[in-house]
Amino acid sequence: MNLPEHLPKAELHLHIEGTLEPELAFALAARNGVDLPYADTEELRRAYRFDDLRSFLDLYYALMTVLRTADDFAELADAYLARAAAQGVRHAEIFFDPQAHTDRGIPLGTVVEGLARALERSEERHGVTTQLIMCFLRDRSAEAARETLDAAKPYLRHIAGVGLDSAEVGHPPAGFREVYEAAAALGLRKVAHAGEEGPPSYVREALDVLGVERIDHGLRAMEDPELVRRLVRDRVPLTLCPLSNVRLRAVDLLEDHPLKAMMDAGLLVTVNSDDPAYFGGYVGDTFHAVREALALTEDDLRRLARNSFEAAFLDHDEELRARYLAEVDAYTFD
Repeated sequence: MNLPEHLPKAELHLHIEGTLEPELAFALAARNGVDLPYADTEELRRAYRFDDLRSFLDLYYALMTVLRTADDFAELADAYLARAAAQGVRHAEIFFDPQAHTDRGIPLGTVVEGLARALERSEERHGVTTQLIMCFLRDRSAEAARETLDAAKPYLRHIAGVGLDSAEVGHPPAGFREVYEAAAALGLRKVAHAGEEGPPSYVREALDVLGVERIDHGLRAMEDPELVRRLVRDRVPLTLCPLSNVRLRAVDLLEDHPLKAMMDAGLLVTVNSDDPAYFGGYVGDTFHAVREALALTEDDLRRLARNSFEAAFLDHDEELRARYLAEVDAYTFD
């Protein structure tokens, strides 16, 4: 059955650490001798109640302690790709947070090589093409970000771009100008989280100071009409995460989400799952939820799917992009 949520799509805003389901967390904890402060998976799931981004990040980083070996990272990524493929994902550009692992003594090579093992077999195993984007933690120093970029140089064959994530408020993008310039000199693509909890000025900084090609979130850009006009004119993609916005209280109710208003304004918006194990659904689930909550039409859904491939970093293979767009256009809804 061709359900709307199975529409072919790209996922462009997905933190691989945020796909750690409770069952896998407990399995890896047992494998690696890690004691989790939860009796079972159900108690852990009940902990997934967040007041804001910071409260989520505290649990998010704590659970990462179960990830220790390359096999762990490969298993985590493969589990995500299987779920994503089942929900229509044909291409995924996947974030990872190296500092969250190196700060606890896990070598960067262990992380990258484990993830790369799963990604390199993804097209054959799941029918999903992939790219890997290395994010800097904005609540760490710019110097630490530069050290991370330098440490990643032996692994750049596996890494397509850099991003900026973690707690946004009080950590404006401009502080990371030099490391973004260094990343660009290495040929890496550039994205950044901005305008989720931070103000519209963070979106402007990400564009003007960091030179990013996509804005991750960008929700609060709608508060600045001039910025909206610029984003429309320049066709800057915004990778929205509606379920995340509700769970982290950036939006009270999904029915209040500005996704449709952003589409009506002419913005190049995409729908993504962010940290699906924590926020109640993968990207197909998110498509289903926004379709119901915002009364999106089949044309709206098809436009969101087309946007995702148009915003993807597929410049090196325009034939592949065209093939994915043709799949969207040929898709029939039951």
